[in-house]
Amino acid sequence: MLYSRLEPGENKRKQGEFSVSGYAPVAIFTALIVGFGVVSLGAAWVLRPSRPDPVKLANYECGAEPIGTAWVQFPVGFYLVALVFIVFDAAFWVMAAFVAIIGLGWLYAYREGVLEWK
Repeated sequence: MLYSRLEPGENKRKQGEFSVSGYAPVAIFTALIVGFGVVSLGAAWVLRPSRPDPVKLANYECGAEPIGTAWVQFPVGFYLVALVFIVFDAAFWVMAAFVAIIGLGWLYAYREGVLEWK
């Protein structure tokens, strides 16, 4: 039984009985989303103009004539420095936001007089 409901006098399903009534809308919606994506990409692929020529296939480097090949292997150190910079930059801003929130809380408590000894 693929789709079943409880009858008016029935309060729970029998053991081993499986109902997909709750998952059917999710499955239909997922199929529609995937179908829309596939159809859109397929239509774009079929309808696009395809006129390759050597100028279009050449490497473009900001209007300058390309010199050599586009495949240049950079040392790993450049990537590591960039990753370390991104990690510490993100950590700095997260920490700055945390300190700002704590500071605003402290300022609010100070203005309300919570921090005064009585």
